[in-house]
Amino acid sequence: MPSIRIVTDSACDLPDETAAEHHIDIVPLTIRFGDTEYVDRRDLTVKEFWAKTKGSKTLPETAAPSPGAFEESFGAAAAQGATGVVCVCLSSGLSATFQSAQLAAEAVKDTVEVRVIDSRSVTIAQGLLAIAGSQAAAAGASLDEVAEAVKSRIPRMQVFAALDTLDNLRKGGRIGAARAALGSMLSVKPLIKVLDGAVGEAGKQRTRARSLDLLIELGKEHGAADAKPLAVMHGDAEDIDAFLEKLCAAFGRSRDELIVGNVGSVVGTHTGPGVIGLAWEEANG
Repeated sequence: MPSIRIVTDSACDLPDETAAEHHIDIVPLTIRFGDTEYVDRRDLTVKEFWAKTKGSKTLPETAAPSPGAFEESFGAAAAQGATGVVCVCLSSGLSATFQSAQLAAEAVKDTVEVRVIDSRSVTIAQGLLAIAGSQAAAAGASLDEVAEAVKSRIPRMQVFAALDTLDNLRKGGRIGAARAALGSMLSVKPLIKVLDGAVGEAGKQRTRARSLDLLIELGKEHGAADAKPLAVMHGDAEDIDAFLEKLCAAFGRSRDELIVGNVGSVVGTHTGPGVIGLAWEEANG
């Protein structure tokens, strides 16, 4: 096992088997439905989250991990022989998770050296950064070299997603009820992107099929066709298999070349069910 360990948080949406393969520890955020709080991915599976969300009139609330949760992860890495830890966090523009990890790093500085990195991203793009750090660590890189391997990739990370519903944006107060109703009536399907740690609009289409076609086109424009690895994430999307087939045909890729993850509660709270997204590292230059 590498002497430099990688830690991230559950907004990364990495499949459990992928995280295990790369020795990445995932610190969970918490999710609250009414008066009941759940630890993401421990108390509440992705499948259970989507079932609860569909039956709720209000959005659940998400909360950053406590510094103590990060301290536990950092301490466990040290106990297993780690000489350093690189922690890749959900964008500080979207959550207090980064600040929580910083506090934890300060608390354990006499036990293990920790570099906390603001991914300026979310979902599997954040996960890809953690994988890049893991690969550098496995190659024998030092703590600072692993941290730099992650940081140098941040400006090149691309995330685009097609939303299937405006309900969560309405419930979260991002758009008004009248606009949401009009959008639903007109079958408006917005596309979003993550740029420099914030979420912005990337386009809109009148149908689901067209929005997914545009998602593939946006991927082509920004180098996704040749990206390795290329990640696809979805939130309980019934048409994910059809999309993957179309994506692979368009990009000349096989399905086993892709990382496919489920959008969990942290991101899914805001995107709503049916979201499908792409994440990759754009090539230099």
